[in-house]
Amino acid sequence: MSYEEDIRQETVRRFDFLKDSFKIVRPRRLTLDVAYEKFSEVFDFLVHQGKFDILCAITGTDEGEDLGFIYHLAQESGVTLNLKTRVPKSHPVIQTITGVFPGAEIYEREIVDLFGAKVQGLRQGNRYPLTDDWPEDEHPLRKDWKPANGSGREM
Repeated sequence: MSYEEDIRQETVRRFDFLKDSFKIVRPRRLTLDVAYEKFSEVFDFLVHQGKFDILCAITGTDEGEDLGFIYHLAQESGVTLNLKTRVPKSHPVIQTITGVFPGAEIYEREIVDLFGAKVQGLRQGNRYPLTDDWPEDEHPLRKDWKPANGSGREM
């Protein structure tokens, strides 16, 4: 059995509901989709017991009715895991992970600016990457985004 399969089996043993969503893409590359209601519990397990203690990035996606968030995590061994969750666009609220990964702040600010997500627990700070005078309700990486008339802003 491979190291990746060991990780998969240990995670599924702890969280049986993940058996169909935890995939080994190829050696050292894993993907896992998890419902947001279970995200925090699974995330904590993978970071602390699974030793995925390196945050590489967080990617936001517009998936129509939902916003998706992919947390790119890695182990010292070089194994990477893309942990994906979704929330409805109608209520795009997620919790910050800066308590575990302080460097996540920059990625979470991008998610706020570019996708309009609300990140609970994210400290007040400057906008990123959009300028401070960018309209609050315009999120240019949403598929339905259209610049405000006359704003002159285009990406």
